[in-house]
Amino acid sequence: MEKRYVPEVKSQLRTRIIEVPQAIYKATGIKILGTRIKSLLFSTDVAIIKNTNANSIIAVYPFTPQLSITQAILEVAPVPVFVGVGGGLTTGKRSVDIALQAELMGAYGVVVNAPTAPEVISKMYNRIDIPIIATVVTENDDYKAKLDAGAQILNISGGANTPNIVRKIRQEFGQELPIIATGGPTEESILKTIEAGANSITYTPPCSADIFAEVMQKYREAHK
Repeated sequence: MEKRYVPEVKSQLRTRIIEVPQAIYKATGIKILGTRIKSLLFSTDVAIIKNTNANSIIAVYPFTPQLSITQAILEVAPVPVFVGVGGGLTTGKRSVDIALQAELMGAYGVVVNAPTAPEVISKMYNRIDIPIIATVVTENDDYKAKLDAGAQILNISGGANTPNIVRKIRQEFGQELPIIATGGPTEESILKTIEAGANSITYTPPCSADIFAEVMQKYREAHK
C-alpha cells in the first residue's frame, strides 16, 4: 500500500519542538474519554510540555503531589494530562483527596505509584470519575489486585525488563486491557515494547538544559 503524503505546516518561531519518536505511531493507542492516545510525554517541565507534539502528558514526580504543580501543568498543557497522585509516601485519604482535586481541575486521569495498596485504589475508584492508572514495576507486582480494586489502565515501568512484563500481562488479560509502557531510548526498543503488547508509549524527552546547550553551541558557531 502506497504511503500517504501528510502535509505539514510550521511556524517560524516554533521550530524547536520536542517530537516523539516515529515508532510510537505504530501503537494502537488507548481511547480515553473520547481521545485516542498513543504517546505520553513524561515531564513536569512546563516549557517542554508547551512545545511538544505528544498526544498527552504524564506528570509524575518524586515528591509529595502538590495541587499548585498540577494546576500549573494543566494550565500550560495543550493536550490531556495524567496526574500523579502519590501512593508511596503520600497515600490513603490524602491521595484520594488529591485525585479528586486533580479531576476537578481537568485531569484526564490519575496515576498511582507502584506501592499503592488496592484498598486505596478502591476508595479512589469510588470517589472519582476519571481513569485510575496503576504503575507496575516488576513481574511480582500484584497488578491483578490493583485491577480488581478499580484501576482501569496499567502503566508498566520495568526498565529493560518492560517488554517482558508487558508480554506476560497481555497474555494473562488479553487484548482488552489498556497498557501504557515506557518505550526506552531508541526506535528499536519502542517497537519491541509495542510488539510485546503495549497500547501507548511513555517517552522521556531531553531536559531543558541539554536542549539549551545545543542552542548555545549553534549561537557560538554562528559568531565564529
